[in-house]
Amino acid sequence: MAASAQQGERVRRIGALIARAAADPEAAEGVGAFAQGLAELGWTIGRNVRIEYRYGAGDPETSHKYAMELVALAPDVILASGTPSVAALQQSSRSLPIVFALVTDPVGAGFVDSLAQPGGNTTGFMLSEYSLNAKLLELLKRIAPNVSRVAVLRDSVNPAGIAQFGTIQAVASSVGVEVSPINVRDAGEIERAVAAFARSANGGLVVAGSASATTHRELIITLAARHKLPAVYSGRFNVTIGGLISYGPNRIDQFRRAAGYVDRILKGEKPADLPVQAPTNYELVINLKTAKALGLTVPDTLLASATEVIE
Repeated sequence: MAASAQQGERVRRIGALIARAAADPEAAEGVGAFAQGLAELGWTIGRNVRIEYRYGAGDPETSHKYAMELVALAPDVILASGTPSVAALQQSSRSLPIVFALVTDPVGAGFVDSLAQPGGNTTGFMLSEYSLNAKLLELLKRIAPNVSRVAVLRDSVNPAGIAQFGTIQAVASSVGVEVSPINVRDAGEIERAVAAFARSANGGLVVAGSASATTHRELIITLAARHKLPAVYSGRFNVTIGGLISYGPNRIDQFRRAAGYVDRILKGEKPADLPVQAPTNYELVINLKTAKALGLTVPDTLLASATEVIE
């Protein structure tokens, strides 16, 4: 009887459009957490749910192509990570339920009407508020007090990238630095701009969160080391592969929490009735090996407040 019940159980279909490349280790960790979250809620892949994954790799055209593919499959709900993924999906459908993760400004981007009452077919988990970027600049100044010039690596095509730079620019004078933007759309552009910036002394980098910054993160970390530039990031994974310091929400946790909203939608709730949620778990990560290579001494107060210290 149990076998007959399982054979007759309806299989639900979930689409997933991930802003990063399929080979990205952090992307793999995120979708793994999403699948685990679903399993904890009773959804077993192959038994009562099927997931179709597509990876945009930080490219808007690729994201749009895969968004149309997923919409054509008519899934019950779609998981979207990153602003480019949500934008592409909303262009392709205004009716299929969408649950997002890792989106900086869902209201400003026009994805939802408000955080409390999203309206429409989209809801999810906001990556951070813009005030986080001011915190990144303050952390850079704490770990590298001699920095007086800061280049902000941001995605100028993404509206959030413009706002991120504006937030940093607004507090720059109060922490005693001058800031200038560097766009992260193209590897060659990044390399040339960082090299030019590094020709003058007392420079540092703030790497604002974006799909493009993630796509080029190994290059950015390599350039920071090559030019002896202290750099602060918004994601932990940058520090685990050689970056200096990061502060931001636990990104993997957002995928796990997104599984909860997908579960509720599969059980009949509407995205319009599920409020957009802010991060609840932030982490400060410091790489002491990188600090030593840059000739920096990390203040004890900063070490004491770190979530993780890489030695």
